[in-house]
Amino acid sequence: MGYNWAMTRLRVLLGLLTLLVVGILGLLLSLYARGYRFDGQTLRFKPSGLLVVKSDPSGAQVFVNGELSTATDTTISLAPGTYDVSIRKESFHIWNKRLVIEKEVVTEAIASLFRVAPSLSSVTFSGAVSPVLSPDGTRILYATPPSKEDLEKGGLWLIETVNLPLGFARDPRRVADGDLTAADWQFSPDGREILVSLGQSVFLLDSSTFTPQARRVNVAARKDIILAEWEEERGTRLSSQIKILPDELVDILERKASSIVFSPDETKILYTASGSATIRENLIKSLPGSSSQKEERDIKNGRTYVYDIKEDRNFLIDEGAESLLIDSKVVPEATRRLSWFPTSKHLVLSETGKITIIDYDGTNRQLVYSGSYVSPHAYPFGSTSRLLILTNLGADTTPNLYSLTLK
Repeated sequence: MGYNWAMTRLRVLLGLLTLLVVGILGLLLSLYARGYRFDGQTLRFKPSGLLVVKSDPSGAQVFVNGELSTATDTTISLAPGTYDVSIRKESFHIWNKRLVIEKEVVTEAIASLFRVAPSLSSVTFSGAVSPVLSPDGTRILYATPPSKEDLEKGGLWLIETVNLPLGFARDPRRVADGDLTAADWQFSPDGREILVSLGQSVFLLDSSTFTPQARRVNVAARKDIILAEWEEERGTRLSSQIKILPDELVDILERKASSIVFSPDETKILYTASGSATIRENLIKSLPGSSSQKEERDIKNGRTYVYDIKEDRNFLIDEGAESLLIDSKVVPEATRRLSWFPTSKHLVLSETGKITIIDYDGTNRQLVYSGSYVSPHAYPFGSTSRLLILTNLGADTTPNLYSLTLK
């Protein structure tokens, strides 16, 4: 009986010891996951933050306060404080950002790196006149002048810009024939129709099919009605997008913004202020690890901003709204355009002689192209490794669309 009692006590002690070890290990793992690290000098666990570093392309070097730390696609434990983080890869622009690390908070540094010397390859060969991007950014419509050698080349053409990881594998397709180089055209809000104006004639085309001249119907008498309906449709769509926002922010956007464009994932808003206003602090409950970059909550007339809905942050992007387009409207005199990159984390700024890709918070302005092109005709597309630009490479010829390889 004494033996059985001793064995019972031993089993209880082993069970308690197991529970103690498991509890201690669980506590240590919990502390580690929250960013605590053991300090051998003080023999204590000290709070730290975690910096998750990723890059596209991967395999870049990570420098923290000027010292090489690791390679990208990793997590670094850092004591709370402010750090200068630099991500570098040979032949690519350097990515720099000053980040605030907080205890027990995960902060992300996600860098899209772009080539210092991108390559150009022709996408069209017979000329591309007045390209226009569809509202959803998936197609580009342009005119090609007729050729005496090949009359089939003239007309309006569409090129798709989505899901082409190997480049432009799909050939442009013609949606209308004839000489339309002197015409004006625009997409309907849903991109299904194209309104073409040529002199006194106005035609409504189906963007999904080819419509020859013999089948085109002049709808000039209905032009104003069609445009009014399209404008109402745009307004309805915008209202549905902003109605999820706090009433105070909706009021500012409706009364103090002249142009509003949501990012592709609808988590950010690009807008140009048409008046002065103040976006109240803590308008939306922000997430842990939110951006620590400088923001401006006092908006001013004529400046362009990005508001991050998830993080309740408002960033100044540009101060020259007079010459800047941020939507898909066609304005012949405009020489600068700001558009969303497919990542929803970057913007493309197209201006005379250069193209810059900017982080959505206004930092990391990477010059990806400098040279001759028809500004502001630079278009991002589904594959984030390329841009499409309109250029004749300095020659006295009709410009063509070229693919600009960024990665």
